[in-house]
Amino acid sequence: MSEIKYYSEEGLQKLKDELHHLIAVERPAASAAIAEARDKGDLSENAEYDAAKEAQGHLEARISKLQDLVANARLLDESKIDTSKVLLLSKINIMNVKTKAKQSYTIVPESEANLKESKISVTSPFAQSFLGKKKGDVVEVKVPAGTMNFEILSIER
Repeated sequence: MSEIKYYSEEGLQKLKDELHHLIAVERPAASAAIAEARDKGDLSENAEYDAAKEAQGHLEARISKLQDLVANARLLDESKIDTSKVLLLSKINIMNVKTKAKQSYTIVPESEANLKESKISVTSPFAQSFLGKKKGDVVEVKVPAGTMNFEILSIER
């Protein structure tokens, strides 16, 4: 039995789009590569055929995994998120108490984490430090160099 995972609407759509692309574009291309390699003669000594079959195996495994993820995905209702405290899908604006540097992060499901987009995984120790906290709270975050303190300036969804 597969694990149920929660996604934002955007995250679930990305999964569905990737799955569609793999099935509609990549799978036919893999089949064509196998057919082309098969036409080149003796299969027992045909490295191109072996490589195409192996690539197809990896592709089918990825398709199967994505189908499983989509089948067990649950959509988070962003309209029901409580903005009085930090939860999954909360956008937090924080300030380093020592340096006064301000940062914004969105706490997302693990599969949607992307630091370039300021999306941090709910399972990360950094995000875990903020969960359940409220605007104005000062949060102590353990980092390799010791601890840092951040004030929560605002919480949005």
